[in-house]
Amino acid sequence: MSAVTELSCDVGKKAACEALSIPRATYYRHTGKREDANRNNRPVPPLALAECEQKQVLDELHSKRFWDSSPPEVYATLLDEGIYLCSIRTMYRILDKHNEVKERRKQVSRPYYEKPELLATAPNQVWSWDITKLKGPVKWTYFYLYVILDIFSRYVVGWMVAHRESATLAKRLIAETCKKQHIEQGQLTIHADRGSSMKSKAVAHLLADLGVTKTHSRPYVSNDNPYSESQFKTLKYCPGFPARFGSIQDAREFCHYFFSWYNQEHKHSALGLLTTEQVHYGLAIEVLEYRTRVLEAAFKQHPARFKGKMPRPSEPPKAAWINRPDNEAVQI
Repeated sequence: MSAVTELSCDVGKKAACEALSIPRATYYRHTGKREDANRNNRPVPPLALAECEQKQVLDELHSKRFWDSSPPEVYATLLDEGIYLCSIRTMYRILDKHNEVKERRKQVSRPYYEKPELLATAPNQVWSWDITKLKGPVKWTYFYLYVILDIFSRYVVGWMVAHRESATLAKRLIAETCKKQHIEQGQLTIHADRGSSMKSKAVAHLLADLGVTKTHSRPYVSNDNPYSESQFKTLKYCPGFPARFGSIQDAREFCHYFFSWYNQEHKHSALGLLTTEQVHYGLAIEVLEYRTRVLEAAFKQHPARFKGKMPRPSEPPKAAWINRPDNEAVQI
């Protein structure tokens, strides 16, 4: 590159690069020089506004009536008043000169909602609750199913079917469930979306009295409450789930059967094919030990079928997250 620089003093950069078969772009890239490097030193165009005229335009743009207006609006308004200061493009040039080319109009300020990050390493540490509609006997009639779920064990600790969605009913369900599960002060965090019952003062005051921490999903982010959403899908995709319930008694009878099956018989794939009741009440160790003995016996009888590797039963996860942080340092 130094040879090109020396030769360019006599024949110019273009001829020097052609003579040495070096692309000019490569030369400029290596030397850090470009033909327009001294653009800021160009002479002022003869038709450009004087400094005092530019200040007058900037002061007008900064005035109270125009501080949230775009240059085209300012230009048109002044023109209707019989005033011409400069063109729209010149207004933009002056604003750009002062680093003020941005959205000038007033913008609505949206509140910032922090992503909830919850961890449960044992039952009764984090609960998730939600309400879903069950179709009634005729169109536009519904029953409301309240479900409280432990995210670690997936155990349904409380549920209720009602005629309406009500903060009072939700308060009663939460209080009875906490009492049934022997929840102590500072032990539990309960998570929900931003429904009216979930954010009601009645529920908030109850949780404060019980010493329970409450968290909420971000608006319109269903992934912030994944366990309740998944459980509702299991419910509504159940083969016996009807298109409509004939009465609230029918809905309660079906839910009583379903949640008994879900807690006591359903082999949950996310729990190592254990039932939610076994994980919630600490029965998983005995079940896993028994499964291990069965697999060891099968291995001793037919080791070739397992290719010489001792089979192990699947185990439930040691932690459950809502929005696990993307941090490799977080280890459970």
